[in-house]
Amino acid sequence: MSRIIKNRRQFLSTTAAAVIGLPALVKAQSVEQPTGTAVRRNISSFSAQPWQDHFDNLEHGAILCDINSRAVQFWSEDESIYKLYPSSVPQSEELTRRGYTRVVQKVEGPSWRPTPSMKERNPEWPDYWPPGPDNPLGTHALYLSWQYYRVHGTGDTRKIGRQSSNGCIGLYNEHIAELFDLAEVGTQVRLF
Repeated sequence: MSRIIKNRRQFLSTTAAAVIGLPALVKAQSVEQPTGTAVRRNISSFSAQPWQDHFDNLEHGAILCDINSRAVQFWSEDESIYKLYPSSVPQSEELTRRGYTRVVQKVEGPSWRPTPSMKERNPEWPDYWPPGPDNPLGTHALYLSWQYYRVHGTGDTRKIGRQSSNGCIGLYNEHIAELFDLAEVGTQVRLF
């Protein structure tokens, strides 16, 4: 049976109810994973992962970089601190490295040198970029045990939430500053 809308007020209230309910419907969508299990994803596509699915323990804390949902999660060793940050991820699969590594150095005000392969792709880039507001590594960088790989900040906020890096994981400068204070040398890291 169809309902006839008789006046403007009925039309607006009917339309408003539909619009108000839409985000809840979208937010509650489940995505079927290859394993056959459903994962709830919110509208930004962040996917909160339990640390137990990725690490044996939380010794020195843990950082999980989720390439698909473009998010970085942090757990402190005693589980008293949990953080979830939006991130930028590598532009393509061939620039992406996945697996386990750890933080080997922390640098506030990092300088930057493009890798040899970056210079091949972008010969116009400078050989060295000093610390400062325009530095591609932002205000802070966590150096990983893999050569050339970092979790770092960026002053170019358009990159966050996108496939926009040359291999590293990028965070807003205010988020990397917070993570920099929480993480320590030895913090375990997984990119997946």
